[in-house]
Amino acid sequence: MSHRTGRRDLVIYDKEDPDAVCQTVKLNDEEADALAELLGAPRIVARLNQLHQQVEGLVSVQLPIPAGSPYAGRPMGEARVRTRTSASIVAVVRSGQVFASPGPDFPFNAGDIVVVVGGEESTAEVADILANG
Repeated sequence: MSHRTGRRDLVIYDKEDPDAVCQTVKLNDEEADALAELLGAPRIVARLNQLHQQVEGLVSVQLPIPAGSPYAGRPMGEARVRTRTSASIVAVVRSGQVFASPGPDFPFNAGDIVVVVGGEESTAEVADILANG
């Protein structure tokens, strides 16, 4: 799990109850990089954080698709996020797997984490769209 503060945690869930956390291990940058390399996951969020330092006003946020979202089970394109907000969905994280640059046919699932890039106001609008429609 990557936090807005930059802290990264390895979260271990209970096999019998996937909503229950068994243990959390805080990782430093080197440990997080090593784990990402071992798992083969791209470091999209880290790259975005570097980009933020170069472009004033640009933010990236990680937004969940809640179980009650009107877009859970529907293609990403139906949310029309970019058209409605000018923010962009750059990745979706599902069960620890990163789907970079998903297309409009990519289906959202409840529990997905959507990585959105844009201004503070537009990313807040995306959060509202994903939660409420």
